[in-house]
Order: sequence, then structure tokens, then C-alpha cells
Amino acid sequence: MCDVCGCDHNHDSKSPHPPFGKGGQGGIPGERKIIDVNQSLLKSNEITALSNKKHFDEKGVLAVNLISSPGSGKTTLLEKTIDALKNNLSIGVLEGDIETELDAERIRKKGIPAVQITTGGACHLESSLIHKGFHELEHRLNGRKLDILFIENVGNLVCPSFFNLGEHIRVVLVSVPEGPDKPLKYPKAFKTSQIFIIAKSDLVRHFDFDIETVKKDALSLNPSLKIFVLSAKTGEGLSEWFEFLKVQKTITHE
Repeated sequence: MCDVCGCDHNHDSKSPHPPFGKGGQGGIPGERKIIDVNQSLLKSNEITALSNKKHFDEKGVLAVNLISSPGSGKTTLLEKTIDALKNNLSIGVLEGDIETELDAERIRKKGIPAVQITTGGACHLESSLIHKGFHELEHRLNGRKLDILFIENVGNLVCPSFFNLGEHIRVVLVSVPEGPDKPLKYPKAFKTSQIFIIAKSDLVRHFDFDIETVKKDALSLNPSLKIFVLSAKTGEGLSEWFEFLKVQKTITHE
């Protein structure tokens, strides 16, 4: 089990996580080894993330990493975003899931190239997976220029916040039915993001969810967060989100 993220996946087959019970001095047996491996893992991930970002910059691609709990509406938001922007911008998607290609198939039905990254148990994407996935996406593009790369991370508010993928923008998304406590319960997700999206806003009248309080809690953790309140059903806030992406594409690689 990975002590960094709690998943049961060996992130690097060359450096498997050590078992408890041997080694280490003081504390939990094996604790020192686990800490050393985790630090090595995160350092290796960061090196590849920097390489990814350099590659995105060289290609003029705006990379957007979407993180949230399962069922919060990431894929639906992507579908709406694709519908609004695909006639003016070239879009590609890397879909992260533990199993299945269901979300990638939804994106492909929109006429957008999508590469499914199945982690087989790991609860997050890592920069090495993005490196491989992006090259596969480039192959499918057959030389066509890409403007925006959306990375839909594995549904989880904990683990993805630890792993830089080389993205330009990290978006943390919380839907109204999940409850208002997510910023305070999962602070790292908000501290490491640039954008906070409150989704399914049309349902707020059915839940104990005070939007202004949730905004305040999020901003107390990260005062620079830009916040969008959206509803894919009614269209609330979507035009502002679409415009933001167009502007970011322009200023990121002007």
C-alpha cells in the first residue's frame, strides 16, 4: 500500500514500496523506508511533470487538470465545454479512471480525440502516465495542432492534489450534493489549485449548501482562487467559464 496516497498500486515497478516490519529505527517498523520511497516517488514525479510542461509549452498547448470526487460532474462539464469551444479551438482529452473506457467513449462521441488512462487500482494520475498518454494523443492527431488538453483525473479529492502533472491550470470541482464542507476537509486540493468550480448549482435549493460560505472557506485556504458557480443543466456560469479558457489559451502561449 502506498503511504503517500493510500492506493494499492506500485507506482514504480523498479522501486516497489517496502513492507512494514523490517528496517527503520524507532516509531513504526519500516517507517523510515516508506518515507524515503515516498520522497523519491514525488521527486521523480516532479521531474517528469516539469518535462511535460516544457513539452506543452513547446507545442503551444494549454493543459488543464480537473480533480474532484467521483460523480461530481467533470465529464459532463467537459462535454459542455467541448460543444462550446470545439469549432474555434482544437481540444484533446486524457481520461483517468481505475477501469473502463466509458468516459473516453463519451468524449469521442463529441468528435474529440481522447486517450483513456486506466490506472488498475491507483487513485490518481502521475506525470509519467500523462507523458505516455499525451504522446498517444499526438499520434492520433496525425500532426494536427492542439490548443487545449484537458486531463480528467481519477475521482478523488486527496491523492491527485499531491501529484503535479505539468498542467498550467489545476481545477478543483465540488458539486452541491457533495456538501459544503469539502474545502475544509480537503484543504490541499484547494491550496494547490488555481480554479474552484462549484457545480450543479441548480440543486442548491434542495441541499444545505450556502455558496457564499463555501467560497469564503475556499478563499481562506487559497486567496488567489478564481471561483466559478456553474450548472450544466441550466447553463448558469458556463459562458464565463468558456471565456476564461479562451483567454487563458491566449495569454499562456502568446
